[in-house]
Amino acid sequence: MPRLSEVIAALENLWPAERAESWDAVGTVVGDPDQEVTRVLFAVDPVQEIVDEALKLGADLLVTHHPLYLRGTTTVAAGHFKGRVVHTLIKNDIALHVAHTNADTADPGVSDALAGALDLRVVGPLVPDPSDATGRRGLGRICELDHPLPLKEFAARAAERLPATAQGIRVAGDPEAVVRTVAVSGGSGDSLFDAVRAAGVDAFLTADLRHHPASEARAHSPLALLDAAHWATEWPWCELAAAQLDEISDRKGWDLRVHVSRTVTDPWTAHAASTPTTDMGAPN
Repeated sequence: MPRLSEVIAALENLWPAERAESWDAVGTVVGDPDQEVTRVLFAVDPVQEIVDEALKLGADLLVTHHPLYLRGTTTVAAGHFKGRVVHTLIKNDIALHVAHTNADTADPGVSDALAGALDLRVVGPLVPDPSDATGRRGLGRICELDHPLPLKEFAARAAERLPATAQGIRVAGDPEAVVRTVAVSGGSGDSLFDAVRAAGVDAFLTADLRHHPASEARAHSPLALLDAAHWATEWPWCELAAAQLDEISDRKGWDLRVHVSRTVTDPWTAHAASTPTTDMGAPN
């Protein structure tokens, strides 16, 4: 069985920490470099529910996309929910490793996994990494559909292919507009509108779209918008990352057991559809 340090070295080769944004907090949060690793669990969020799942599974290593501590702290006391996560991990010899923005821009990365889940062909990065001579790394992806679809049908595909959440898929645009090209970005993507417009795509699928950026984007052009749940757009990466580690394990003869959590950790739990009224008209 490999030691944690060996597995982490393999993960760092996939998602080097130096490629993370300066504000990010990636890498190993908890873990003894000399402990053996036999079972690994991938998940989006390092929340207590996921840590309990890793414990029940008998995992030695939990790999998450989101950081546990994105900002500094002065305590890991178990009275706080993040401190309780740390206590549970350490008490049960479970290591925690985070790959966040360094996985977003990787080749393949979070947006490649999102494109794959939607059966889109990746053409290139939306915001290329200037340090990558191959032109393959970067934030987001520009994609083509296998065949043109009306916006309403592409939205239905996204709702079917991405993990189910209370939000589902919000859509802005003419439902009958034909979609041939799409920009995708896992996680919050409304800071990318300039790049999306420059790419000249028909639609943009991402998460966490806010009112004003979305409204302004629609005013600029007929660009269609598809807003999915943040968790749902990043979960496909867990399957991609698990497959990458599986391949490394086979090549190195580690015989790791690699799992993907299917626990929904999206914070929204229900959705009540608005009812149009004669006074207000259709909901905005």
